[in-house]
Amino acid sequence: MAKNSSQVRAQNKKTLVKRIRSRWQLYLLLLLPLAWLIIFAYVPMGGLVIAFKKYNVRQGIWGSEWVGLKNFEKFFKSVKFPVVMRNTLTISLYSLVVTFPIPIIFALLLNAMPGRRYKKVIQTVTYIPYFISTVVMVGLIFQVLDYRNGLWGSLFSLFTGKTAPNILANGKLFKHIYVWSAVWQTTGYSAIIYIAALAGVDQSLHEAAMIDGASRFQRLLYIDVPSIKPTASIMLILAVGNIMNVGYEKVLLMQNDLNLNYSEIVSTYTYKIGLASGITDFSLSTAIGMFNSVINFTLLIIANTLSKKLSGSGIF
Repeated sequence: MAKNSSQVRAQNKKTLVKRIRSRWQLYLLLLLPLAWLIIFAYVPMGGLVIAFKKYNVRQGIWGSEWVGLKNFEKFFKSVKFPVVMRNTLTISLYSLVVTFPIPIIFALLLNAMPGRRYKKVIQTVTYIPYFISTVVMVGLIFQVLDYRNGLWGSLFSLFTGKTAPNILANGKLFKHIYVWSAVWQTTGYSAIIYIAALAGVDQSLHEAAMIDGASRFQRLLYIDVPSIKPTASIMLILAVGNIMNVGYEKVLLMQNDLNLNYSEIVSTYTYKIGLASGITDFSLSTAIGMFNSVINFTLLIIANTLSKKLSGSGIF
């Protein structure tokens, strides 16, 4: 039995070598992204040890004093901890609840439209905003919502004769501006994967349903929705696993002194602690980033486990 298993392993090894030799050009193309992944994703993970040390530039990573979990305790006991956690979870959950189902609904409605020309036009128009850079996007938000010269301020003054309230300085409105501007920017792009899944649906199913007298809504409900369910499950798992990673660039650009209590999130706080302020506490910022990654990983595992139990599909 052992001899047979060793023979099977040897045969599999020969087969693998033959495959690599026959497609060596493809494997050669993989070397560059593989090198990038190792250099910029795996090698820097050794620096996570800074989270457990009192990092000193002169002493280096390995020569710095070991302090254990003191950096984590410092973060948990700081007055900023409840603020940044509340803001991060509020914005993340709000964004997940809004931005996850809207592309699915948009893809289903677009797929149900009869005219192919109108489909392409609508898809292109909604797809373009995704390519607007974060800096330009925030600039557009400021221009539109400016309470004096922007579209919001001009319309408010036109209809009321008064100066519009400064909604960009209202911290309670920050999450709404952030999330709904993201809906406008990303819906068309996020819907592409669902449109592709709907394009693969066997048309004979729709034809059979039409013969049986099913309406367009019934076909959408019992054919289209089940067909994109596995794709939606995987996208939801990835979204839940990334729930703590709110895009800090956009948040950072939208922040001001008046909305800071509602806009300060884990990623922006980490950036300010580590680089942007006079504190430059690399150990604390690394500890905060590590805590954030552990939470994301835990949520990813939980979401994947629940998805496999409920729908039978997962990412691993």
